[in-house]
Amino acid sequence: MTTVNTDNQEELVCSQQTREQWKRRERELSAWVDRDKQIRIPKQTVPLGHMDIIVDAELHGALTLLKQLQIPTEFSCAGVSILDDPENHSLYAYITLLASEQTDRFIQLALQQMKHRLLVTYEPARCRYDLSSFYIGHNRSFCMLMEYCARKLLFNP
Repeated sequence: MTTVNTDNQEELVCSQQTREQWKRRERELSAWVDRDKQIRIPKQTVPLGHMDIIVDAELHGALTLLKQLQIPTEFSCAGVSILDDPENHSLYAYITLLASEQTDRFIQLALQQMKHRLLVTYEPARCRYDLSSFYIGHNRSFCMLMEYCARKLLFNP
């Protein structure tokens, strides 16, 4: 585990990426920042259950299953933008999960399934995990794999 300090908050990197993978990620980020960004499909959002919470349509399935697993989530998105606003969201698809025994089981399963494609950080001060796609442009597969892992845990406890 690697410790990183961001904005005076300690984060622990729980996933295993090599130095080469981090370099590739840095190159992808630089190339992405420099190129023109065209909106191919407008962002699609849907309500989560009967609540007034609007979520990214790409993550709806995973978030629904996580709720059934009683794994509380705080934030999530699957949009691609350098800005972090409600419609465009962030550069990488991500889900923020509150720490619990069930959350730990889900994270271990996701790390086994996704390996280096999954970036997992833990914020001890907030007792929460951030799970994100490690590479740019992998948002759809991240969403699909999060749903797959949640479904696998739900039906194979």
